[in-house]
Amino acid sequence: MTYSVNLILASYVILSVFLWVPAVALPAPTAASFGATGDGMTDDTAALQRAVDAGGPLVLDPGTYRLTAPLIIHLNADGYMGITGASGTARLLMEGAGPALYLIGTHGGTASPATVKPAIWDRERFPIISDLEIVGAHEEADGICLEGTMNCTISRVLIRNCLHGIHLIKRNRNFILSDSHLYENKITGVFLDRVNLHQIIIVGNHISYSGSVGIHVLGGEVRNIQITGNDIEYNDDAEANAADVLFDTREGTLREFTICSNTIQAVPSPGGANIRILGTASAAADRSGLGSISGNIIGSQTVNIDLQHTRGVTISGNSIYSAAELSLRVRSCRNLTVTGNNIDYNPSVENRMRDGIFIESCKTVLISGNTLADCRWGTAEQGGAITLVDSQHALISNCIIMDPAVRGIHLINCTSCRVTNNIIQDTREPRRMIEAIAVSPSSEEISILDNTIPKIEE
Repeated sequence: MTYSVNLILASYVILSVFLWVPAVALPAPTAASFGATGDGMTDDTAALQRAVDAGGPLVLDPGTYRLTAPLIIHLNADGYMGITGASGTARLLMEGAGPALYLIGTHGGTASPATVKPAIWDRERFPIISDLEIVGAHEEADGICLEGTMNCTISRVLIRNCLHGIHLIKRNRNFILSDSHLYENKITGVFLDRVNLHQIIIVGNHISYSGSVGIHVLGGEVRNIQITGNDIEYNDDAEANAADVLFDTREGTLREFTICSNTIQAVPSPGGANIRILGTASAAADRSGLGSISGNIIGSQTVNIDLQHTRGVTISGNSIYSAAELSLRVRSCRNLTVTGNNIDYNPSVENRMRDGIFIESCKTVLISGNTLADCRWGTAEQGGAITLVDSQHALISNCIIMDPAVRGIHLINCTSCRVTNNIIQDTREPRRMIEAIAVSPSSEEISILDNTIPKIEE
């Protein structure tokens, strides 16, 4: 009887243990599961396309995967999608034209939850690409292209030798790029190509050595773009009009932008700029603007910051240095605030810099609390460290202007302007400054009060 009881108890314990063993989740399929070799010689395009079409997350094991055509991910058909490499050891070698990865979604709404259809949440939301390298090995190869995506997130990728590192087209919403390296791409690091895009964050990346532009917004409708904490440098070309950051919305609109806490530098190139924002010509200058350029290190280009037909921009707290022509050039803008910036130069490139602030045909301008050292902009006839031409309703106050080449401040054909509480000095021997403050005879309603300037020798 005792033996039977013990046997029953033992059976119960064994059965209980069996029943309580937790289920073990199967690992996500890898590229090898679909026949991809990653040996750097085999064409893995068809195998990887089969893997993508199977849906779900795809893991690329260490290796080099040759592609001769784009991997096309139709999110609506393939469902939730994530493509990840093994801690950066996987490489996609793009030997065909077009993007290595082309994500196509169907989101046609906005970022408002009410406009997001259930199918987007059920099939398409939040595609992730991470932890891999993409190398262009074809003259028309691209890195990653996004179309119709919702909440796409790209992180920890290295993309190089492509036409464009990341290329956004048509309509997308809520895009994040972080912790990535877009390096030595032939034209652009990040290209917003006539895209309708609201809510984009570019944070913590290295975007450098692009052939023309680091971050390029061209046309389209862009809102809420934040560029923060990046190193954006040497995106210049021997050709004209290169830029580290270029917002060209002459055939579009751009509002609500932040360019904050970045290092943005290059070498002077013909017509080049570190930051260039070009809006649509209009009396109100209201197609581009409502933004902040703050807390950046910006230097060593032909023009450091170049604004045209833009309104509602604040430029504050930046260290701006070594412009071959101008530190800040602003044309046909409205409601501009320039405050708390340090405009200086790198002594190692002193022979090629000029620096200075040039404002032309603008309305409602505040220039306050800036430090300007050794600015060489201007000629014996006109111009100075701060030059305003054909502008109205401007206040220049509380600035320190040291050792300008020709003048401290020059107002030319301006109306309703006030220059007050500035310190303008020439500490060199012999002195070189022609005038501390100059006002053209064509200017009207000009008030000049309480400035500290060198004593005029009799």
